[in-house]
Amino acid sequence: MTLGPLEYIIVGFEGNTFDGSIAREIGKVVENGTIRIVDALLVVKDAAGDAAVIEIDAKDDPRFASFAGLLDNRLALFTPEDVAEIVVSIPANTSGLVLLFEHHWAVDIKDAMTAAGGFLIGRTTIAPEVLEELAEELAAQEAAVARLSA
Repeated sequence: MTLGPLEYIIVGFEGNTFDGSIAREIGKVVENGTIRIVDALLVVKDAAGDAAVIEIDAKDDPRFASFAGLLDNRLALFTPEDVAEIVVSIPANTSGLVLLFEHHWAVDIKDAMTAAGGFLIGRTTIAPEVLEELAEELAAQEAAVARLSA
């Protein structure tokens, strides 16, 4: 089985307010084949910084019920070392939803690249916040040019 590129994200919820409602939007990109959830867990840190790690497949927890159908292809690839590193990155009094997902859309592209003798040389992810800052800077520049032209 060919795997596409894997990526993980940590979505923080200050005050440990994770309620599972984010699953609806994640479900849309799973259902349309854009991504496939490979592993998922929730890290809950209290105000003192003590952490608990909960597997999202704990279906008896109502916060995770909406994730049940999204985890059919779960491979549970996070190692104890991965989890320890993730736990350190989460601030106190915060829950972190950790999703390891496959860029499923890229599987056929990866196969085509390999068949053509190609290979990936580089890959970079640009955070949405950086793009928002850039858009604001460009809008300010356009506004300045428009004022000078008027």
